[in-house]
Amino acid sequence: MERAILLADMNSFFASVHQALDPELRGQPVVVIGDPEQRRGIVLSASYEAKGKGVKTGMILRDARQVCPHGFFIKSQYHLYVSFSSRFLRIMRDFTPLVEPFSIDEAFLDVTGSQKLFGAPVAIARQLKQRIRQEVGLTCSVGVAPNKLLAKMGADMQKPDGLTVIGRRDVPALLWPLPVRDLFGVGPRYEQHLRRLNIFTIGDLARFPVEILKRKFGVIGEVLWLSANGADSSPVEPESLDRVKSMGHQVTLPRDCKGDSLKAVIWELSDLVAYRVRNEGCMGRTIVLCLKDPDFCWLSRMRTIPEYTDLAAEISAAALGLLEEHWCPDWPVRMVGVTLASLIPCRTEQPALLGERERLKRIERACDLVRNRFGRRTICRAASLIEGMIDYAR
Repeated sequence: MERAILLADMNSFFASVHQALDPELRGQPVVVIGDPEQRRGIVLSASYEAKGKGVKTGMILRDARQVCPHGFFIKSQYHLYVSFSSRFLRIMRDFTPLVEPFSIDEAFLDVTGSQKLFGAPVAIARQLKQRIRQEVGLTCSVGVAPNKLLAKMGADMQKPDGLTVIGRRDVPALLWPLPVRDLFGVGPRYEQHLRRLNIFTIGDLARFPVEILKRKFGVIGEVLWLSANGADSSPVEPESLDRVKSMGHQVTLPRDCKGDSLKAVIWELSDLVAYRVRNEGCMGRTIVLCLKDPDFCWLSRMRTIPEYTDLAAEISAAALGLLEEHWCPDWPVRMVGVTLASLIPCRTEQPALLGERERLKRIERACDLVRNRFGRRTICRAASLIEGMIDYAR
C-alpha cells in the first residue's frame, strides 16, 4: 500500500492564537512582535488582514506601523503558543499515533493505517481541519501526498485554509514550473550555486544530470535531485523531538555590552542551560558560544571538555574561555548565546565525584530544588545583578 502522509500547517499561527482568544481581534490586522524594550522589535507573525496591508514576518516594528498604522500590535506570549500547539497535536493523535511535530505550528501525520477507521486520506484531512477549527479555533492548510516532501510542498500551496493533494504523477505539472528556491530544502546559498549551473526551476533541477550534482555537492546533490523528482523515503517519526542533541539559550541584549556585564550574561545563560539540561536528565560535553556585534557580524566557537557535565560552573568556564580567546574585550556585543551539545542521558549510577566537582554538583542540585518550588528567579549569581542583566538572561 502506498503511504498516505499529511502535513498540517497552522495559518499565521501566533496571530491566529490571539484572534482565537479574543473575538474582537477576529477579522482585524493583528501583528505579533518581539519585545522592543529588549531589542527584539520585529514582526514574528501577522494575520492575513495585516499581511494584506503589507506587513511581513521579519519586518522592523517601525516599518510595520507605517504600513499598518491601525493594526493591533501584541507582544509575543510563547506560553500561549505552546499550549495551542499541544491542543492541535492531541487532535492529530486521535487519527494516528504516527505524528511528528515539525515546528511549533505544523506536524506530519502518517495515516496509512488509519484509512479503515477514518476513510481516505483526503477525508481524514477534512476531518482534521474541521476539528482543529471547532475545538482550537484555528485554520490550517493541509498537504496530502505519498511522502513527507510532497506533503510539505502541498501544504504551502494554498493558504489560508487550503487542502492540496499531490501524487507522484502530479510532480511535473505542479512542482517543475516553480522556482528552485521553492523546493523544500533549498536555501539562498544553494539557490546561488544552482543558478551558476543554469538551474532556475525545480524542473531544471529534476532534469539535470545527477552525477554532476553529486560531484559538485556530494550526497546533498543527490538528495536535491531526488526531491526535485518528488522522491522521499523518510518516515514519520513520533519520537524525533525526544532525541535532543543540544540545548541552549540566547538573548538579544537591551544595549550593547562588554566586559563584566557580558560575563554576567554568560554566567546567567550557563545557569539556565544547566538547569534545563538537568531537568531533562541529560549531560553534555561540547560548549558553544555565539556572539553578534552591533553590525550583525557573527562569531560561533565551540569547545569539547574531557568529561560530560550538567554543571553551570563548568559550562560557564568553557564559554568564558572561548570569549577570552576569540573576542576582543573592547568589542561590544549585541546578542549572546550559550549551548551545551553532544547530549547523552544521565547514567543512573554516576561514578563518584571528587573534591570541588562534588561540591559544585551538590550546590547546583540544592539550587534546583529551590527553583523548582519557588521559581527560577529566586536564586541567581551575585554577578548577575550587574546593571540588572539578570532580567535579560532569564
